[in-house]
Amino acid sequence: MNRPFTSRTLAAATAALLTVTGVTACGTDDTAGGDPDRVDVVAAFYPLQFVSERIGGEAVTVTNLAKPGAHAHDLELNPSQVGEISRADLIVYLDGFQPAVDEAIEQNSKDRAFDVATVQPLRDAAPGGHSHSHEGEDGHDHEDEDGHDHDHDHDHDHEDEKKPEEEKKPEAEQPADSDGAKDPHVWLDPTRLATIGDKLAERLGQVAPEQAADFTARAKQLRTELEQLDGEFTEGLKTCQRREIVVSHTAFGYLTERYKLEQIGITGLTPENEPSPRRLAEVAESAREHKATTIFFETLVSPKVAETIATEVGAKTAVLDPLEGLSADNDGDYFSVMRANLAALRTALGCS
Repeated sequence: MNRPFTSRTLAAATAALLTVTGVTACGTDDTAGGDPDRVDVVAAFYPLQFVSERIGGEAVTVTNLAKPGAHAHDLELNPSQVGEISRADLIVYLDGFQPAVDEAIEQNSKDRAFDVATVQPLRDAAPGGHSHSHEGEDGHDHEDEDGHDHDHDHDHDHEDEKKPEEEKKPEAEQPADSDGAKDPHVWLDPTRLATIGDKLAERLGQVAPEQAADFTARAKQLRTELEQLDGEFTEGLKTCQRREIVVSHTAFGYLTERYKLEQIGITGLTPENEPSPRRLAEVAESAREHKATTIFFETLVSPKVAETIATEVGAKTAVLDPLEGLSADNDGDYFSVMRANLAALRTALGCS
């Protein structure tokens, strides 16, 4: 594959500079810069690796910065990974999700970065740990023939509505990162991920014009598969006894928005935050109110808090995976994990 010599020269010069300053890049055949006949793509975490590999095919080599079993939120780059970013032809990331990646791109590769957050506006994080919204003004490209209502947006905390005297709760009693934050978990709406794939195909086509038609064709195929998955979720969650899910952290706003569910989060967007005793009591009360049979936890986060609430309300626990990364022993992919999520939701919500 012939790409502009100036791009390679610049990448080589940057790598050399990093070496001089002590930031060495231990490249191998399966890391960025390893194969001169392929487009070197660095993906910041798993869903972006998945979509890059599906669209790039044999024309790309994709390196995932977040390794299996590691939480993508907590990513700290080692010198080798900084070198991979500096040499890559394209870096696929989500601005604001991983500060270390943002910083490395700003310093080394801003002109070669594709920020998926620019494809469609991100939704606001749910205040108070609750979200139940159907947005119509966020730039969605999917059609409304599926019967979804996307003409309003509202986030609410039922406990605040029921107890107006507690409307102004102390800062510590709210999920720490809900106020003014944006929800990054855009990939949990398959239709949004399809649009990201379309735009990524365009960007890859700019890097390797001779492969542009192939990238476009693979993006179209991926969209077909993601729309099929979307249809499975829509049909599978159409008729359920309940619409509320209790989750360990509020990562599921895009999923609940798309399929008309409500999430009740034990913590906010950052799963490592410890919920206060008051928050635990609020979630337990909501779980009882909605007759929740399942408290969901994640594969990469301790289930202890979810188990505590489950014991309190007489529910069981189950995994609902936000797909920020694959677990170390998970040999599946985006589609298999999402379908496992659908099965877990159908069981928890009593869907027919």
